[in-house]
Amino acid sequence: MGLLHDDEASVYELLCEGGKSPFLLTADHAGRLVPRALGDLGVPPAEMDRHIAWDIGIAGVTRRLSAALEATAILQAYSRLVIDCNRQPDVAGAFPEVSEATPVPANKGLDEAGKAARRAAIFDPYHGAIDRLIETRARSVYVAMHSFTPVYLAQARPMHVAVLYNRNPWLSKILADLLRAEGGLVVGENAPYRVSDETDYGVPVHAERRGLDYLEIEIRQDLIAHEAGQAEWAMRLARLLPEALQRLDASTVA
Repeated sequence: MGLLHDDEASVYELLCEGGKSPFLLTADHAGRLVPRALGDLGVPPAEMDRHIAWDIGIAGVTRRLSAALEATAILQAYSRLVIDCNRQPDVAGAFPEVSEATPVPANKGLDEAGKAARRAAIFDPYHGAIDRLIETRARSVYVAMHSFTPVYLAQARPMHVAVLYNRNPWLSKILADLLRAEGGLVVGENAPYRVSDETDYGVPVHAERRGLDYLEIEIRQDLIAHEAGQAEWAMRLARLLPEALQRLDASTVA
């Protein structure tokens, strides 16, 4: 018997499988479920509503964007406090003992067997599904969908949206220019986070190791906490992502 029982929610939600769009949308922190065997992790319910447990609003944006682009999307359903699916599973940040300033008692002193059980139940099935999707598609442009809190440890983040990148910045830089051209948006590049092998999993492993074009998009959570904002951002990205890719492809041909 694994960590998850048969009657518990699936690790991931797969949308528009077989979609013709080259974009493959991923949402590592779309949900905040906790396996029944782990109780509440020792975290108060109000804290589980906060950004420490999930990327607020990104599931709604990703579902709408998938529909608008007819793009395959995969959304991971369990809380990042159980295991962070955008961290190498052998780093401490994959099982945070403290998130922002909130202790996670169930993670304190977590032994290797406990870590392995969470990885086997959640991390491996989710990333295995992404591997299989990429391997069966003619082309995948990897799009990692995330959201960020407006204030972290009393530090305000003024940007509305950000693009993150590491070894292959070109598509991200094109999208950043298109977002700025929208007017009224403060657009960050590698802020408030940046991509690295030490702090990320999805982009370095799935995209950069395969030489795929990619985007990692971060949207400020207060802008997408409600359905209207989620729809607005999904429609904006549905316009801009194809244009960004078209510009990238044209520059490659030239």
